[in-house]
Amino acid sequence: MDKSSHQLFIKASDVSAWVTCHRRIWFDKHQPMVESELDAFTQFLFQAGLAHEAAILEKIAQQHPVCRAQSIDHTIDLMRQGVPVIYQARLIDVEAGLIGYPDFLIRNDNGAYQAADAKLSLSENKKTTQIQLGIYRRLLKNDLPAIVYLGDGRVAQLGDGNVDALVDQFFHSMQTLLSDNQPPIVRYSYSRCEICPYINRCLPEFIHKEDPSLLYGVDGNMADQLAQINISTISQLADSGAKSIPDLPHLKSEKKKNRAILQARSYLTGKLFQLDKIDLPGGTWIHFDIEDDPMTNSRNRHVYLWGFLIPSYTKSCFEYVWSDDESTDYDGWMSFLQKIEAYRNRYASIVIAHYSNHEKSTIKKYAERYSMLNNNTVSWLLGEDSPLFDLQKPILNSLVLPLQRYGLKDICKHPGLVNFQWENDESGSQWSVVQFKRFQSEEHLVAKTNIKETILNYNRDDVIATRRLELWIRELSVDGPK
Repeated sequence: MDKSSHQLFIKASDVSAWVTCHRRIWFDKHQPMVESELDAFTQFLFQAGLAHEAAILEKIAQQHPVCRAQSIDHTIDLMRQGVPVIYQARLIDVEAGLIGYPDFLIRNDNGAYQAADAKLSLSENKKTTQIQLGIYRRLLKNDLPAIVYLGDGRVAQLGDGNVDALVDQFFHSMQTLLSDNQPPIVRYSYSRCEICPYINRCLPEFIHKEDPSLLYGVDGNMADQLAQINISTISQLADSGAKSIPDLPHLKSEKKKNRAILQARSYLTGKLFQLDKIDLPGGTWIHFDIEDDPMTNSRNRHVYLWGFLIPSYTKSCFEYVWSDDESTDYDGWMSFLQKIEAYRNRYASIVIAHYSNHEKSTIKKYAERYSMLNNNTVSWLLGEDSPLFDLQKPILNSLVLPLQRYGLKDICKHPGLVNFQWENDESGSQWSVVQFKRFQSEEHLVAKTNIKETILNYNRDDVIATRRLELWIRELSVDGPK
């Protein structure tokens, strides 16, 4: 059976796109686009997944003979022979129109085979993992649980009724999608749509329809509920009054209703609306940002860069603590605490400003990791009189901006808002992780130093951006709601 004849089969690999967006999987099946180039971070994850699979293969091969399957028929022949382990197996149920390619088939003592996959994930409870492994079990037509080799070294088994129910839901939904001549109606989601290869097919439609889900804070559920009260467009929402909108499951308080209305008006006009006066804490401000690696051997996030911008806030005022790899994680953490204490001693009163809760939550996780919650510096950082100040909070509480999301870069790069531009336009948190992995694998000292410098420059721009954001907030009118 050639590749084209498999086009409308339901594949276990379809699960990821199906969970993300039903329209995306419809396009994959009916109007697939030419494969686009993966971004650097996705490529990194792909390579990391292959490396994890190779490590599992090596471990299994030390215990059992392993045969690599070359085709569906070859997989069947190997199973008939009773081969202990089949690598890159290929399974098909032509009648059901179902295909699956498990990483491994492992022969059980009773002669039947168990499907097994290597996953970078730390949890066997991810919906995609459960459905994929459940499909393999269904193709094997036995009751043995499937095996998943997780990224943290754990080995889990899946095979209860809940997994079977998820597989049924996926299978029936996919049958409907395969039979439909038109793509399903969906709502916009920034996090899903901006990384989707079909965004240029869908986004013009969302914009033309003025779909409310284009607005920050209005998700698909809220948009559906607004449609039920005849508010189906951004213009209709902008023309509404908070008191005219009944309480909805995702939109109950008058404050939330008013914010959604103003967000619609901001989208249409490009104007900023101020809801409340913004009071910033007094003291000497130090701007703070971290870069961390989630793909460590232990799967504990390793902060490789703790960055600071101190007075007088020029580029030369950028300071940092750097850690080459996870083996020096504790040293980096202790150096961070020492630097905080040095700032505490240098300035009479300090505000350590950051954007979003990530920095504070990371400090707490580090304190728990090294049993230091009672450390004096940690207690000060995390206590009631903490110097840590999240600049995102006053933004979310007091401002409505003409943006689809309220990330630091979204606000700072906007020419009508802060208008601060990073030196490297491609840089970002995922970019930083990829560069750090390059740094770790680079053997030549000059190249290694240059990579480190690019990461430092990016983090320096991040803390300069929070400084510019602080100044921008201070320049805003503080006359109260408009």
